[in-house]
Amino acid sequence: MASNTKKPILIAGAGLASLLLAQSLRRSSIPFQIFERDASISFRGQGYRLRLSSEGLDAIESVLSPEDWQKFWDTCGKTGGSGFGSMDAVTGEDIGEKGTGDEGKGRPLDLTSRKGKIVGIARGEMRQLFLSGCEPHVKWSHQVTGYEVTSSGVRAIFKDGSKSDEGEMLIGGEGIYSKVAKQVSDGKLKVYDTGARGIHGQAPTTAFKDLGEGVWRAVDESNPSGKVFVITNVRAKDMDNPNIEFGWTMGAQPGVIEPPNNDMAIIGRPAAEIAKKFAANWHPKLKAIFDQMNEKEAAFWKITCSTPSGVPEWKTEPRVTVIGDAAHSMTPAGGIGANTAVRDSALLGRLFAEAGGYQEGITAAYEKEMRVYASEAVGHSYGMATKQFGVKIDENSAVV
Repeated sequence: MASNTKKPILIAGAGLASLLLAQSLRRSSIPFQIFERDASISFRGQGYRLRLSSEGLDAIESVLSPEDWQKFWDTCGKTGGSGFGSMDAVTGEDIGEKGTGDEGKGRPLDLTSRKGKIVGIARGEMRQLFLSGCEPHVKWSHQVTGYEVTSSGVRAIFKDGSKSDEGEMLIGGEGIYSKVAKQVSDGKLKVYDTGARGIHGQAPTTAFKDLGEGVWRAVDESNPSGKVFVITNVRAKDMDNPNIEFGWTMGAQPGVIEPPNNDMAIIGRPAAEIAKKFAANWHPKLKAIFDQMNEKEAAFWKITCSTPSGVPEWKTEPRVTVIGDAAHSMTPAGGIGANTAVRDSALLGRLFAEAGGYQEGITAAYEKEMRVYASEAVGHSYGMATKQFGVKIDENSAVV
């Protein structure tokens, strides 16, 4: 549909949700401008591998062109099985737990999403695919710290005090530290620090040969500091490709994994050495992952979560809204966060497409629908995290 919008839709942040929204606007010929604080897409680590749910895949497919969707689908890895294969990290024995349960209630967690397969993709690959075609519309090294609403639009305000050209609307998609989210919600949108930390990294496929195909969760309850676990995805189709590395994610209860000087930006060998220390007495089929890891890819991550009761309501500002982690931060339990974020992009993009650009009422319609599925997702993610990580947060917990 041709756009009747002359001024662009402004987007803060160039993460997954922002870039997928940009793809939707591009297909609808609606002008947009993205502002990203990093200097380039490769400025920092891209994080761990993402599992895509049926809802997440449906959202992405609804946005991308048939050609771009096929390229995306071909890039995704497909793993057999229906859920986690759980084992004791020290003995390597099956602990008889097929899945971690639904919110700790003991029901198996089915991870399949299409054609009986578990579908996943590296965050960096996903981001690169969503960026394709949008590169001319991204201004790097532009950190949005606020906005001002004008009589006929909105301007983004940057860290150096300068302002953008006027846009029709501003979408805050700059993650858990979003300044747009804090301003538009008058502080109601909060992201809590659960206190739990993790390490993610990569290793060559040869390190996974003794595990076999599947999504594996290994738990070490013998660690004197607290429970430690690792999750990884072994795809048989890629096992013999020397150019492919599989990702792994290590997590633990609050206080167990701590980066040096509490510096979450540390990457490479310092993070790798800590991961190796925890895996030192693990079974050889797991220990090999850490012995052979690509040390420069190791990085820490902080486990955060929005209010488990759901996405709060705030006074709607027609010219400003938020998507993805800026609206609803989630723990990594169940891989729900990214799938909910792309649903935001698809929903808001569809509303723009149907209207041919910005129209008053779009923001309220988006936020009303988003709150329903996102609140359910946050609660589900938090429920699983209480079982997996032993976290507990409330309104008095520390915020990021």
